[in-house]
Amino acid sequence: MATRRFIIEPRGLASWRLKLLVPVLSVIAALVVGAVFLGITGENPFEVYAKMVDSAFGSARGFSETLISATPLILTGVAAAVAFKMLVWNIGGEGQFIMGAVFAAGIAIWLGDGVPAVVALPAVVIAGGLGGAVWASIAAIPRVYLGTNEIITTLMLNFIALSFMNFLIFGSSSPWRDPAVSTFPTGRPIPDAARLPEFFNRLDVGIFIAMALAVAAWFLIGKTGWGFAVRIVGDSAESARYGGIKVARKVLGIFLLSGAFAGFAGGLFVSGPVGALDPRSLDLGLGFTGIIVAALAGLHLIVIIPVAVLMGALNNAGPALQSIGVPTATVTMLQGAILIFVVAGEFFIANRIRRPEPEKAPEFEEVVA
Repeated sequence: MATRRFIIEPRGLASWRLKLLVPVLSVIAALVVGAVFLGITGENPFEVYAKMVDSAFGSARGFSETLISATPLILTGVAAAVAFKMLVWNIGGEGQFIMGAVFAAGIAIWLGDGVPAVVALPAVVIAGGLGGAVWASIAAIPRVYLGTNEIITTLMLNFIALSFMNFLIFGSSSPWRDPAVSTFPTGRPIPDAARLPEFFNRLDVGIFIAMALAVAAWFLIGKTGWGFAVRIVGDSAESARYGGIKVARKVLGIFLLSGAFAGFAGGLFVSGPVGALDPRSLDLGLGFTGIIVAALAGLHLIVIIPVAVLMGALNNAGPALQSIGVPTATVTMLQGAILIFVVAGEFFIANRIRRPEPEKAPEFEEVVA
């Protein structure tokens, strides 16, 4: 009879060292795989990686562009993490990000030039969060009350949101479209009062707003009674019901909160570096990248901030790679490899592999004649 060489068993509570080590090794493994592919295509991996680091952190402008790229990723990462913690699989951060941008640009255009910045800026940011929450509710309500699969609905809503944004700019004469441009449609610039002030190259205060919202999410989920109930539902919905927690309300609330954070990202992006509802600047997959950020951070809401900076550096490196003849798809390949290794690493966090203990030979009693 063949014996198993290894046994897989649940690990129980993993140590913080292991939780830190696995994401780090995942990034290293992704870089190794990326180096292999670069070598196969005839590129020097060391030169490519050196160029990426230099473009992201080697100059004041490069570092500011990295933080600009990281700003929406902080919030789309938080959006994914707060949902995944409760086992709500909101894959619709991309659509919620876009609808947040639509709402934010719409309220900015509606307010016009006569409104002071002290009113316009909060209104634009709040409108972005509202847009994301409203879009998330389209998937949240059927999930809570009809039991539909939120993965399918949120994925479909991503494409609907993108099509809607394209229609507003390319297929209609909506208020979002710039009437002064007729040859190639583009978004109407929002008023200056609704633009976030810049303080370092193109970097604006949106980076601080994003960090503050991430800390607020950490406090809400980790330090409040509502967050405690949410964590119980995430651990065991049945136990939560026996404890008197209204599970449906908590699931709906966390779904809307997740959508709001993605919408905040869209609002900050419109009121910050983009300045208009511009599909060419907004269709960047930032909602999907937020899922990678959340996974790499182990769903820890504070760790998301430095991880978002790392992913922002990767995004920022894309244009620089073109200058040495390397396709920008290299960045997408690295992001995908990181996600694959992080997901695989979760297996080793949750389980341990060990050799089976040797079987003892059966003992026989000596028979005395």
